[in-house]
Amino acid sequence: MSRGGRGGGLLIAGTTSDAGKSVVTAGICRWLVRRGVKVAPFKGQNMSLNSFVTREGAEIGRAQAMQAQAARVEPTALMNPVLLKPGGDRSSQVVLMGRPVGEMSARGFFGGSGGTSPGKTLHGGRRESLLGPVLECLEQLRGTYDAVICEGAGSPAEINLRRTDIVNMGIARAARLPVVVVGDIDRGGVFASFFGTTALLSPEDQELIAGYLVNKFRGDVSLLEPGLEMLRGLTGRSTLGVLPFRHGLGIDEEDGLRVSVRGAVRESPAAPPYGEDVLRVAVCAVPLMSNFTDVDALAAEPGVVVRFVDRPEELADADLVVVPGTRGTVKALAWLRERGLADALARRAAEGRPVLGICGGYQLLGEHIDDEVESRAGAVPGLGLLPVRVRFAREKTLARPVGLALGEAVEGYEIHHGVAEVRGGDAFVSDADGRALDGCRVGAVTGTHWHGALESDAFRRRFLTEVARTAGRRFVPAPGTSFGALREEQLDLLGDLIEEHADTDALMRLIEEGAPAGLPFIPPGAP
Repeated sequence: MSRGGRGGGLLIAGTTSDAGKSVVTAGICRWLVRRGVKVAPFKGQNMSLNSFVTREGAEIGRAQAMQAQAARVEPTALMNPVLLKPGGDRSSQVVLMGRPVGEMSARGFFGGSGGTSPGKTLHGGRRESLLGPVLECLEQLRGTYDAVICEGAGSPAEINLRRTDIVNMGIARAARLPVVVVGDIDRGGVFASFFGTTALLSPEDQELIAGYLVNKFRGDVSLLEPGLEMLRGLTGRSTLGVLPFRHGLGIDEEDGLRVSVRGAVRESPAAPPYGEDVLRVAVCAVPLMSNFTDVDALAAEPGVVVRFVDRPEELADADLVVVPGTRGTVKALAWLRERGLADALARRAAEGRPVLGICGGYQLLGEHIDDEVESRAGAVPGLGLLPVRVRFAREKTLARPVGLALGEAVEGYEIHHGVAEVRGGDAFVSDADGRALDGCRVGAVTGTHWHGALESDAFRRRFLTEVARTAGRRFVPAPGTSFGALREEQLDLLGDLIEEHADTDALMRLIEEGAPAGLPFIPPGAP
């Protein structure tokens, strides 16, 4: 699959955000690796509060870590060289090659003036200047792997951002990558979206748009075929597959909760309990929630019902309340107080009912926060449920630690500026010699900086057994639940969707040979 000493490539673009680019990229990676192809994922620039730490201590988007798992390779910073972590409506922390380099306004990043943190620079403060480093990462991957499957961001037809594009057609043009555009038919208007996306691109960009892929189709495909033929007649490009809608994929999301919390946001359809009772978990939907995928391992347990909540009365029947990570710890504190959730958490703690804080959620459970970095709010009182004082450091902690919790092996990953000084209680995680590694426990209130700890099966079962006993529930964790095995099943399902419902011969030709010559231009083109 090598072309001139480098592997083949393909860019998966989308008509919109959340069209299914991440899952299609993962599915193609799993399909290829099952065929014996050495494949890697890539996304030049990601915007997400769901991130992951690689073995070398670099922070990348969780979607790329999931895609690397689909490809059965270890994720690295090369796979996501630029990560933007929103800190509000108008600014983001910029993570370059796995390390934070400063805060920047959207105007400053995409074009125009906008500063970074004091003493920090970002290649002149312009996204376009990052095209070179991004392409270098892609070329390194293509020199190592048979194929690199790239994921775009948003839509390639965002004409206001085309000049500075480093993730869609900008990288496709520079690396001569064929592009397949994914459309979510569940939203409606997929034919117009495919045509309009193509027609808004310049002739040079259109030369690389090699085909379309319909995602989330429900019903009889034969009813869709006349439209697909008309689309081919209008654009000269084929639809390379119609992927059916599938419930319960549960793969890591990129950008966060897209639906109002007032709906059943990510509420898990719990399998029948192994014991006599279900266990109810309420997750506080704090602002700028990060790594909410931490609770996916809880939702995978038969008989555990997970729901996201934003009102104090919704905590009343919960057996466990989780306060998740957040990119805005001080802002989340204010939100909890404004909504009455802070008082509800204090009542739970006083009653000896289980509360778990993860990362930012752990920090706000403490007594005091000194933040001159994230919010620059200075000294702020915490909820006072744990004897912990937190000071925000300019250097971010990025680690992949292992230890023991509740007598069971546990591993996780750390992504935080806050440094916790524990002044009492019991350590949550210790090493084999009993030395404290992380976290704090007082009564039924637990806090830890470790994301992903609940994915350790034996620890998760022990923790849920303790929660059930404290809550008086006759809940018993199913002994055979393996979160890792469930994740592998989901990735195999994505591979099956590609193998069974996409034109894999056409996809392979694009990866190996690039976009076919002579694809027609669709007017009007870019303005």
